[in-house]
Amino acid sequence: MLILTCPGHLRRLEEALRRSLPATLPVLGTVMTVARGNLASHEVLVDSWPHFGVVLTRLRPEENKDPKDFYTNQLTVYYRDEGAWRALLGGTEAVGWTRAFQIHGMQEGLYQAVREAADAKGLRVETYRYQALLSPRPPQPRVQVPPGLRLAPVSPSHVPLLNATWAFGRNTRSHRFLLGVVQALPSACLLAPHGRPVSWSLLDPLGTLSHGYTLPAWRGQGLSGVTLGALGRVLHARGFPIYCGVLPQNTPSQRAVRAVGFLPQPGTLYTLVVTPPTR
Repeated sequence: MLILTCPGHLRRLEEALRRSLPATLPVLGTVMTVARGNLASHEVLVDSWPHFGVVLTRLRPEENKDPKDFYTNQLTVYYRDEGAWRALLGGTEAVGWTRAFQIHGMQEGLYQAVREAADAKGLRVETYRYQALLSPRPPQPRVQVPPGLRLAPVSPSHVPLLNATWAFGRNTRSHRFLLGVVQALPSACLLAPHGRPVSWSLLDPLGTLSHGYTLPAWRGQGLSGVTLGALGRVLHARGFPIYCGVLPQNTPSQRAVRAVGFLPQPGTLYTLVVTPPTR
């Protein structure tokens, strides 16, 4: 695999990935994050250049300090040649099977190939299937910022609240991941007068609008649309696709993002969490 670092090569790859949207969403978002400062410390690999069969993004190996931390150890993949993708999975160097990780992609063959490779190595795979939604323009909130609230970036001091309310969080690794995201990437929240956030949305290293949440007492007022709109304007100005993934059964969130302009995309946005079996 070749690591792309040249700005011109990354720009050319970005253009190629745009032509295959929406199947390339998580890979394109990560490539753009890398090309625009790479504050999340990821890298972009291809099997060949300029004619590639596989694009893989991953956390830089030197940043991967905790072998059990699948939160920070994120990979994305897009392939034109499924045989090349399966061959890559058969090795250990590019994917790093000795460490827990999560991998994201929107191609149906992704799940089966990762499952077969993980089974052969005795690893556990948890599968999450999300509906991908894309907003062709910055999300349009249905309400203005309510009196008494103010729009602001999420602060590192807010991370304990974010971690406590995240269904996949509530542990030290998820806290560390959220802190890194808040410190490195754009975010938006609505603050109550006492300075506590009541609704928020983050941008993750894959360029995804994610980790959105509104405290129960503040729901039903369209507040998530305000934070999504604020972040969406930042992404639009930087040329990013404005997208998110929502579990199909999460009807309130589906309704909220569609109300501000997100459109469902064909296919499934897969998140596969690969970990060694518990001893």
